[in-house]
Amino acid sequence: MSAHYAFGPQEDDVIIKHRLLTRTTTTRGEPPLKKLQKKFMSFATEIEKDADNISDCERLCKAFLQEISTFELPLMKSKAVVDANIREKDSFNELQVEIEQQILQAQTDIEDLKKQLVQSKIERQHKEECEAIRRLISLQPPRSETEKLIADLEKEIADLEAENVACVRTLELRKKQFALLLHVVEELQISIEDEQKSIADELRAITEEHKMSIEEGSGGASDAMAVD
Repeated sequence: MSAHYAFGPQEDDVIIKHRLLTRTTTTRGEPPLKKLQKKFMSFATEIEKDADNISDCERLCKAFLQEISTFELPLMKSKAVVDANIREKDSFNELQVEIEQQILQAQTDIEDLKKQLVQSKIERQHKEECEAIRRLISLQPPRSETEKLIADLEKEIADLEAENVACVRTLELRKKQFALLLHVVEELQISIEDEQKSIADELRAITEEHKMSIEEGSGGASDAMAVD
């Protein structure tokens, strides 16, 4: 439920200012400044009289001075309050400047912390990668076993290379032997063909000789029969 006030904020400021100037702290009773004015007017009026009224003037002067003292004391209090408020305001301004500086410093620290956080994340990522690599390395066999395995592989490679060289040499030798064999077979085939040709020639010659001998034999028998 909202509160209802008789005066607005601007009217309140005017009323407060008027009360401070007139030292009126309440809406009831006569304002102190007006009371002081009345005391002064009474004293001034009594002085202006021509009658023998010294005692009345002294009484009114004393009352006026008492009223001034009564009016001066709140003024001194107000001045002390104002001075305290000024000091408090200056202190508040200094505090505000200090707070603003602290805010700026905090913002700078936050930015630095953000950069440090990014750098920390990068370093943490690197550490995690290093840890993963370390785990992979730890899963590998010891260096001595690896070196022994490498030495065995190198020896096996050397043996295979030597065997390969030997195989190449054997293959070259077999090629040469096969070429020589082919050459021998070719010469043998040529020799066989020559021999077969020679045998065929000899058979042809023998056949011709046999044929000629038969013919000669047939001719001799005809001559013998003719003589008979």
